[in-house]
Amino acid sequence: MKLWFCLICCLVTGLTVEAQVLNPDTLLQDSLGDVTIRSRRPGTLRLGGAENGFNIGREELFRAACCNLGESFTTNPSVDVNYSDATTGARQIRLLGLSGTYVQMLTEQLPDFRGSALPYALSYVPGPWMQSIQVSKGASSVRNGYESLTGQINIEYLKPEQEEGASLNLYGNTKSRVEANADANIHIRGKVNTELLAHYEDDFMQMDGNHDGFVDQPSVRQVNVQNRWDYLGQKYIFHAGLGLIDEKRKGGQKHGDYKIGLETRRYEAYMKHAFVLNRDHGTNVALMASGSIHRLDASFGHKTYNADERNGYMQLMFETNFTERHNLSAGLSLNHDDMEDRETTPGIYAQYTLNLGPKLTAMAGLRADHSNLYGTFVTPRAHIKYAPADLVTLRLSAGKGYRSPHPLAENHFLLASGRRLIVEAPQQEEAWNTGLSAAFYIPLWGKTLKLNAEYYYTHFLHQTLIDYDSDPMEIRLTQLHGRSYSHTFQVDASYPIIDDMDLTLAYRLNDVRATYGGQLLERPLQSRWKGLATLAYKPSPGLWQFDVTCQLNGSGRLPGTTSERFPVYPQLSAQVTRWFRHVSIYLGGENLTNYRQPHPIIGTDRPWSTDFEPTMIWGPVHGITAYVGLRVNLGKRM
Repeated sequence: MKLWFCLICCLVTGLTVEAQVLNPDTLLQDSLGDVTIRSRRPGTLRLGGAENGFNIGREELFRAACCNLGESFTTNPSVDVNYSDATTGARQIRLLGLSGTYVQMLTEQLPDFRGSALPYALSYVPGPWMQSIQVSKGASSVRNGYESLTGQINIEYLKPEQEEGASLNLYGNTKSRVEANADANIHIRGKVNTELLAHYEDDFMQMDGNHDGFVDQPSVRQVNVQNRWDYLGQKYIFHAGLGLIDEKRKGGQKHGDYKIGLETRRYEAYMKHAFVLNRDHGTNVALMASGSIHRLDASFGHKTYNADERNGYMQLMFETNFTERHNLSAGLSLNHDDMEDRETTPGIYAQYTLNLGPKLTAMAGLRADHSNLYGTFVTPRAHIKYAPADLVTLRLSAGKGYRSPHPLAENHFLLASGRRLIVEAPQQEEAWNTGLSAAFYIPLWGKTLKLNAEYYYTHFLHQTLIDYDSDPMEIRLTQLHGRSYSHTFQVDASYPIIDDMDLTLAYRLNDVRATYGGQLLERPLQSRWKGLATLAYKPSPGLWQFDVTCQLNGSGRLPGTTSERFPVYPQLSAQVTRWFRHVSIYLGGENLTNYRQPHPIIGTDRPWSTDFEPTMIWGPVHGITAYVGLRVNLGKRM
């Protein structure tokens, strides 16, 4: 209560304070004598290369609470984040209508969060630590590996070489969640810099808003720290860092004997070396490496799951521009996973890019890898960007992707179910992905209407499925026997309806089907379509910011049936932010429509029986949540 009182007092007091300067992260300024030119920096920008994707900057991240990576896509029409079950807090991303296992997760271009870390990975990246997020759709560049079947999400953290100083972020909500985040940059001497990142969160109360005897969300206590270093020379660049995550999750019955507990300890380290051979031609050699140890002790009633996983990754890369039009990237990679099985995969790749100015860019890549479990496989990928006029840009992509599944590690939250869990021997997953997108920039009433349309098709040759349908007493982690595919069509438009106010409208249609028990069925527990509208208003001089996001989620199939469907449901969120010289205060609400999935846990009165089921989640499991937060910069600009 003391924290709430302090934050509310800061908000009320802060609204009466006059800001002395504008927020430079929002307004780009170029002063010429007595003339000042101001332009609003977009929060989301499309990537400029051949790949279809976009960059989410801090301006966009500040439009919502964004406590962690899983809450960073609230205003985004392309990426969905849903709970996987109602007891552990596990969440997953969906991109192109498919689960996040087919999205390659990168932190600063290094693969990350595999195996048992995957169900909770979205909560391992604190929002205030992120500088930006790059999302690439479809079969992405072969430089980062063979795993991106539907796309890549790359997280860029705050950098040690950025402005010296420190910042603090405090957050609290009505679900008893409090957070504190801090970062500090220190420029030691010459070209050596270091950065400290710290995060603490605690859900200190167990709430049961729907009175089913189970807590609505697990209590999570997490400590997350990183120390990052860099050296920026003319011929040599060095980056390195260490990280530790310690987390405890507790859920289950509020007063009964059925308890769920997960204790995680994760260690991370990385390093990057870059040697600049010819700056004029962009010729350089880079060596990158990362490693992690992930330990998990989990209990689901009487069931237990323990993991002690290790991963190591290394890449040697050469890149050069022969001319302004011709670029070559080539390299070697080595990945080692010590999980349910030990897999070592060395690989080699080459990628050529032809750049004929703003009108045409073509990129083609090929890599070959050898797994000690699955043998040798080849990954071809190609991207073309064509802009016949300033008003239109077309992109075409095609490529193949592979993934080595770890069925139980990646889906251990299914142990919370009372059903028998059957895990079949895994096969390497394999899929083709093709996509076409068109972006239009249409002058309209003195402003520019940005219109985007895209279509993607993913076809699986081999796949691991979660099968709820074949047997009502079992959940099967089984191999595909038949067809599996995803058709995704999306259209979105953005327009500044008045000065400083932007409106975005989007609609997405997914047709995702797979073969369960010999029948080609719609994938269960996911909406067939989604509509989104966002309104952002930041009147000059940028001291106030108002954001509203409305989603309408379509119906979808319920497991065990061919015709029974969950209903269409809305979600509404809003936030207001007040900016000052070194402080910003934000107040908002999530799920303001208060829509919750009825009975997210089936069989709450008999948790030890085979019909106890908390993993069939298709909608929100929490009601209205209000929050307040405070950002303070010490020596830094906002």
